[in-house]
Amino acid sequence: MDMKTLHENFRQSQKQERKRIQFLQLFLLVALFATWEITTHYRLLDPLIFSSPLAVSKLFVSKIVDGTLYVHVLVTLFETIIGFILGTLLGTLFAFGLWSSHTAAKVLDPYLVVLNAMPKVAIGPIILVIFGPTIFSVLVMGVLISVVISTIVIFSAFQQVNKNYVKVMELFQASRMQTFQHVILPASVPSIISTLKVNVGLSWVGVIVGEFLVSSQGLGYLIISGFQIFNFNLVFLALCIIVIMATIMYKMVENLEKVLLRKLNYHA
Repeated sequence: MDMKTLHENFRQSQKQERKRIQFLQLFLLVALFATWEITTHYRLLDPLIFSSPLAVSKLFVSKIVDGTLYVHVLVTLFETIIGFILGTLLGTLFAFGLWSSHTAAKVLDPYLVVLNAMPKVAIGPIILVIFGPTIFSVLVMGVLISVVISTIVIFSAFQQVNKNYVKVMELFQASRMQTFQHVILPASVPSIISTLKVNVGLSWVGVIVGEFLVSSQGLGYLIISGFQIFNFNLVFLALCIIVIMATIMYKMVENLEKVLLRKLNYHA
């Protein structure tokens, strides 16, 4: 059997494996919603508290028809995307600053550890006092939750790049920026993409928590409103939309990963 045939067989087996995984994922999702509906229908779970897929679907249709859902989804999506982008960019810039200065890295290392351990949600009221009940408070919360972990992970990736590559650049008298541009950053792309995946979830958490505190619009606001009036159908509707949108964002990052790694000759 020649190499071409072996390669084709390998590709076919991988394709079949992906299909099998996708089928199992879909089966698990359907089973989860079916169990949810059955247990609430027969009151094994209290439908007043746990709602049900049918009740959430009816509420979703009514919200779409009256047009009241769009603004909340768009507000939260806008805040999350901005927080996601800013958190990743700032984390990368901070990581570059630490990589550029060994002294700064050693001085700030314990502070980064402490900041990462600090519950960001606890400083929400302080952010509210500083920025007021505006969209800026929500964005700051979204950024804060992701920027520290981004800095730590990306800086660690910069440090783990093969030292021999750096020495070669030094032999050719390359500047620090040239070394970063041609060696450090390309070699760290997989870690940066992994950080993007983590930041998808963190950005949603930060924005939703921010909306809990200050917003009069958005999916976080709908969750709080639902709890206040004991409308748990509204709470679960907002949660389902968040899960769907976060999944879509995650898949987009995965597709970006495939494109970038293909261009840089990585093999995922």
